[in-house]
Amino acid sequence: MAELSTLARPYAEAIYGTAQNTNAVSTWSPILAELAQLASHEDVLAMLHDPLLSKEQRKKVFLDLISTQDKPKELEEFVEVLIINNRVEALPEIAELYEILKSKNEGSAVAQIITAFEISDSQLNEILSGLERKFGTKLKPEVIIDKSIIGGIRVVVGDQVLDTSVQAQLERLRESLAAQ
Repeated sequence: MAELSTLARPYAEAIYGTAQNTNAVSTWSPILAELAQLASHEDVLAMLHDPLLSKEQRKKVFLDLISTQDKPKELEEFVEVLIINNRVEALPEIAELYEILKSKNEGSAVAQIITAFEISDSQLNEILSGLERKFGTKLKPEVIIDKSIIGGIRVVVGDQVLDTSVQAQLERLRESLAAQ
C-alpha cells in the first residue's frame, strides 16, 4: 500500500497545484472522489486494460462514465496521463492525498475517529477539543463504528495513529506475554 501511495503522491500534488492555480480546489474534490470510485470497479479496470481499445478510446469511455457536469478542462489531460502511465489504480490514493493536501492548506486535517459504539455530539466535541490541542490544528471528524475494537477509540490523523482501543491493549498484552 505504501508503494501505491508513493506513486500517487506526485499526481495528487500536481492536480492540487493545478486546482489552486485555477481556483478550483473545491471543484476537484467530488470529481476525484468519483474517479476513485470508478477506478475501484473491476469492470472499469478491465476496460482500461483491454488491449483491443486504444488509449484514446479508454480515455473517452472513462471520461464518459463521470457523472459530474462541470468538468474542469484539465480533467481530460489528467485522465490521459493516468491511462498512459497505467496509474488509474492509484486514483483512490490520489483522491485521499488530494484531500489531505486540501485540509493541510486550509489549516485543518481529517481525524478518523474509530469507536466500537455510537458517540454523542458532546462526546465528539470533547474528543475533538483534546485532539486539536494535541495536533495543534483544526480537525474535521470522520466517525467510524467498528465493533471489533471492543471499546475505547482509535484516532487516525494523516499518518499518525493514537490507539487506546481495548483491542490494541489486548494485543499489547498478548505480545508482552508471548515475549516472556
